[in-house]
Amino acid sequence: MMNSPTVHLPFPPPVVVGVDGSPGSTLAVRWAAEDAALRQRDLYLVHAFEWPNLAYAPPLDLPLVYRSEIREAAELMLDDAAAQARSVAPALRIRTATATEPAVPALAALSRHAAEVVVGGRGRGGFTDLLVGATGAQLAAHAVGPVVIVRYRGPAAGANTNRVVVGVDGSPLADSTLAFAFEQAALRNVGLTALHAYRWPATGDPGDLRPLLYDRDELRDGALLLLAEAIAGWREKYPDVDVCLDAVEGRPGAVLARESAGAQLLVVGARGHGGFTALLLGSVSQAAIHHAPCPVAVVHPQKH
Repeated sequence: MMNSPTVHLPFPPPVVVGVDGSPGSTLAVRWAAEDAALRQRDLYLVHAFEWPNLAYAPPLDLPLVYRSEIREAAELMLDDAAAQARSVAPALRIRTATATEPAVPALAALSRHAAEVVVGGRGRGGFTDLLVGATGAQLAAHAVGPVVIVRYRGPAAGANTNRVVVGVDGSPLADSTLAFAFEQAALRNVGLTALHAYRWPATGDPGDLRPLLYDRDELRDGALLLLAEAIAGWREKYPDVDVCLDAVEGRPGAVLARESAGAQLLVVGARGHGGFTALLLGSVSQAAIHHAPCPVAVVHPQKH
């Protein structure tokens, strides 16, 4: 057990998972343990917390007995998480750590030196009707490396059941996103579906009418060509991965959420072609983390 405001990670980069004792956190720990075992990486369980503020003026330090109780509760929480991880991967090397700072900045800082950071869909805080909690959404926006958000995976099934699905839009992030998706498919020995969602071009006229000169088949063929060009090099690098290309008409976020039903993982870039470049998280990745019925990996540009 390490106890420090700043957690230093070793090389090669481990899989880091945020732990808060919630049911969502347990799902994240179990997913991360399986992934760390597949990657042959260490697993780091991290619980981040802030010391409570005493409502007195002038401010008073928290009594030592309370600090001791808080640390003891954190250690018990991490010990339980480690037991959950070992039930999935008994031989996994596991380390635990606490960070006395808010969860999002603590985990975002660790993402610089982690293979990925994994969190549950919802933690103990926030409103229970939110699809994804504040920690997951903010971490997906501010992290440097890949962030995996693990929500409850129901019995839903679809065309991509037990496959990895990756959204491809031809943006500058495509290589980072495809690298992560192909690696995950290869590690899990499952197929990969590269998916591009396209829409009819807008006219700019009132009512946004569909142009008469566009052909639906030509649009789909163009989308499939974009996919084929995007994955060509990755297909050569991972020749054993069964790759399926699919182009679907519709809004990208809705298409990815629908087509990822039953998938082992949905992989999206943090930002695509659309939207404002100043935004930390694009609308498609936001839709994915809130609505996809499977774990979602949000990939940021590759670290150099």
